[in-house]
Amino acid sequence: MIKMRDTLNAFLDYPDASLPASGEGPLVGLTLGVKDIFDVAGYPTGGGNPRRAEHFPPALSTAPAIQRLLDAGARFIGKTQTDELTFSMIGQNAHYPAPVNRAAPQRFTGGSSSGSAAAVAGGLADIAAGSDTNGSIRAPASYCGLIGLRATHGRIPLEGAMPLAPSFDTFGWFARDAIIYSRVGEVLLESDPHRDRLVRPVRISDFDALLFADQERTVYSTMLASVMHHFDRDAAFLALPGSMDALFECFRVIQAFEAWEVHGEFIRTANPQLGPGVQERFEFGSRLSAAAVAEARAERQRFQQEFAALFDHDMVLVMPTQPTVAPMKNATQEELDRYRSLALKLTSIAGLLGWPQITIPLGKVHDAPFGISLLGPAGSDRQLIRIAADILSGS
Repeated sequence: MIKMRDTLNAFLDYPDASLPASGEGPLVGLTLGVKDIFDVAGYPTGGGNPRRAEHFPPALSTAPAIQRLLDAGARFIGKTQTDELTFSMIGQNAHYPAPVNRAAPQRFTGGSSSGSAAAVAGGLADIAAGSDTNGSIRAPASYCGLIGLRATHGRIPLEGAMPLAPSFDTFGWFARDAIIYSRVGEVLLESDPHRDRLVRPVRISDFDALLFADQERTVYSTMLASVMHHFDRDAAFLALPGSMDALFECFRVIQAFEAWEVHGEFIRTANPQLGPGVQERFEFGSRLSAAAVAEARAERQRFQQEFAALFDHDMVLVMPTQPTVAPMKNATQEELDRYRSLALKLTSIAGLLGWPQITIPLGKVHDAPFGISLLGPAGSDRQLIRIAADILSGS
């Protein structure tokens, strides 16, 4: 790891540990930040809580997905901050100073992959690894003006990574431009198992209705025009099989239950002094009954089946990444809670499906970045990356 001047609170100040020399490959010359949920040999895996970094010994080996990047020539420069135990999406952690969003310094970066987004947006790293359970790649990418893919669930290995909710957790990464993003995709993803070309854009009015206000709707319309120009056709509309509120509640129950299963023992025994919001979410998970979880899992399966029946193999869903830009750092707790409730409804859909979603930095609202997303069928990750690159290039 190379020491640098980090004025963005992106990186953690861990003692240096020697890493094997980087390999040769398509990522030679690119610097890499790694979210502090992934094991890197010789470093703690703190997961956004100081007690966890003390409670568990430094990693003996590097997470396989991270090792792939190193073997392809990426140069590791440090571990990046994460929201606490990844159970937040704003980009603030009660134990550390908030990472700085260079694209909109008065606003949060979004989380939980907050430090990774800050590092790339601020030019400290060329690429940065993160994870996405319910928006932790997509939201920071949208807020910081970056490309960000939530990969198909299970497609990129998460061994050697601290989980939150395993049935939703996925790998993701940030980059500023499509060429670098594609090079990382070549390393992490083999050929897409989804063979059909995604040529038919579709929309869902329930998602568009979550946009905050007229300014967001106006800019979103402009971004839509760019996306539709790529496909050379207008988008048809699909009906969402279920209500947004019910689907998000289904996601929330499963996520909280799994999060407590993963971290409950640590929380009980280590007294980690969880920050506000995070503590309440874990407490909610600890109180869930087996019946409530079984009902939510049955609802998720029903939604997956009904959505897949509506979604033809050549379709790609165009949708807002977030309802608006990143919240202001001086926002009240009430404002943040309102924001979070709308934002997580949008991000939960890909999680429930297990499908890939990429956010593209096409717009600005209130002088801050504002992304638009493409969601495709399982296994269409690399095709989504190619489509995003074409849209950004105007081709």
